[in-house]
Amino acid sequence: MIVAPGAGNGTRVPVLRCADALRPAEVTVREVDSPAEANQALAEAADGGHRLVVAGGDDEIRAILRQLVRRVLPKGGDRTGLRDDRTIPDLPALGLLPLDASADDDLCAVLGLPRQPEAVAAAVRAGTSRRLDLLRHDGGSVTMHAALLGGRSENGLPAPWTASVTVDDTVLCAPDELLLAVGVTNAGRLDALPGLALTTQADPTDGALDVAVAVPVRHGRWPRKPRTEVEVRRLRGRAVAITPVRLPGAEAEQNGSDLRIPTIDDGAASTVNRKRTWWVEPGAWAVYTG
Repeated sequence: MIVAPGAGNGTRVPVLRCADALRPAEVTVREVDSPAEANQALAEAADGGHRLVVAGGDDEIRAILRQLVRRVLPKGGDRTGLRDDRTIPDLPALGLLPLDASADDDLCAVLGLPRQPEAVAAAVRAGTSRRLDLLRHDGGSVTMHAALLGGRSENGLPAPWTASVTVDDTVLCAPDELLLAVGVTNAGRLDALPGLALTTQADPTDGALDVAVAVPVRHGRWPRKPRTEVEVRRLRGRAVAITPVRLPGAEAEQNGSDLRIPTIDDGAASTVNRKRTWWVEPGAWAVYTG
C-alpha cells in the first residue's frame, strides 16, 4: 500500500510511477489529508498484511509514524514483550518515497535511501530493511530527523530567550543564560543558521539523541569594545528536558507567563509553551533500503 498526501500535479506522478513499478503485485494507493484518514489506511494495511510506502516530505512521514505509534501503544502500562529500553514494540518497515526530487537535506538524503520511484519500489520488493531509532516526546508526537526550537527577530536573526536544558542528569543550559536555539537531533546535521551547525553527525542507530544549544557569549573588557560570539554546546544522551522561561522580542506570543517558542519538528511548524521532554526509542522503526 502507498500512503500519500492528497494528490496534486506535483505528487501524483511519482506516486503512480512507484505503484506501476511495484506491479504485478497488487498495489493500493491511499490519499490521506487527516489523522483519521491516515489511521484508516494503516488499519487496512495491517489487516491485509501489506508492505507500506509513505510518500511525502519529512513532515508527512512523521505524521504517519505518529499514527503508527498511537496504534501500538501498550494499554494500561502493559509491558509484555517490550524491550527494557523501549515503551513501544517494533513498528513495521516503511518504504519512503520523497516527493521533492531536489531536496538534499531531508531524511531520505541523510539516510542515503533511494529517491526515484522505481528505486523505492525495488527496495520494497527486495524487503531488506534497516532499523532506526525514533524519538518520542511528551506532547504525544515523534521525531525521526530533528527538531529546532527558537524564533527569529524582524531582522531575521535568532531572537534570544531563556530555558533550562537538561540532558539525562546534566544541565546543558541554565535558565539564567540567554539562548538562541536548541536542537534535538536523531539523524544527520541540524543548522540553526547558515554556517552555524548545532549538530553534524547524529547517528540514528546509536540509541542516543544529540542535543545542542547556541548561547551568545560576550568577550572583551574595557577599554576594548566587547564582542559577542555564539557558543555551541553539545551533549548526547537518552533524554532531554527543555523548560522555556521567557522569550523577549517580537517572536513571543505572551499571555501572562505563557510563552510560545517557535519550533520546526521534522519540517512541521508548531510552538512549545511548556516543558517538553524527548526520549529515544532504540531501533523502534525501520526503512526499506534495497
